[in-house]
Amino acid sequence: MGVEKPLPEWDYFVKTLREISKASVTPTVFDYSYRKSTPFQILISTIISLRTKDPVTYASSERLFEKAPDPVSILRLETRQISGLIYPAGFYRRKAENIKQIANILLEQYNGEVPKNLEDLLKLPGVGRKTANLTLGLSYGIPALCVDTHVHRIPNRMGWVDTKTPEKTEFALVKILPQKYWIEINELLVAFGQTICTPVSPKCSLCPFKDLCQKVGVEKSR
Repeated sequence: MGVEKPLPEWDYFVKTLREISKASVTPTVFDYSYRKSTPFQILISTIISLRTKDPVTYASSERLFEKAPDPVSILRLETRQISGLIYPAGFYRRKAENIKQIANILLEQYNGEVPKNLEDLLKLPGVGRKTANLTLGLSYGIPALCVDTHVHRIPNRMGWVDTKTPEKTEFALVKILPQKYWIEINELLVAFGQTICTPVSPKCSLCPFKDLCQKVGVEKSR
């Protein structure tokens, strides 16, 4: 039998993360969900956000949705117009192609609606597990755990899981994290990972969880 990994008291952990996140800027994708944006806009802004800094994601999404807020209006644009609107988002040309294809697929196969299940979302071009899970959670309130670089790094650093890829981290976390926290844990750990538990030289002296953390892989801290 393997050694049981020490886990936090989840209610305390999430409550503390919520306090930390209050001082952080809300990521664009979450901001759109709080503004009652449509599932389509949440999906597309998530796609734009991949490999893109948040201020660029916000500006790109705003420009696109001002011109084309839904699948029908997206199809009225040329792919090069979509590229121009979301530039300088990372891989903007490929994303523009995917956005137009997605709009077409949604209209042809789903009556213009964003699917409410993981399997169908993963069939859309440019949509991986991270994008699909975030869309399910923020658009429909369906419990889904979105694992990005922060959500992958921090549980491994803490010693809760021992995984090599975000997908394996997702499967490991769903076994230990209460489902009621699946949707919000991404936003909370992003804020924590950007301010305290940074990728390089984390601010362990300021961390409220320093006595609970195994500091796996941490060679230098502040």
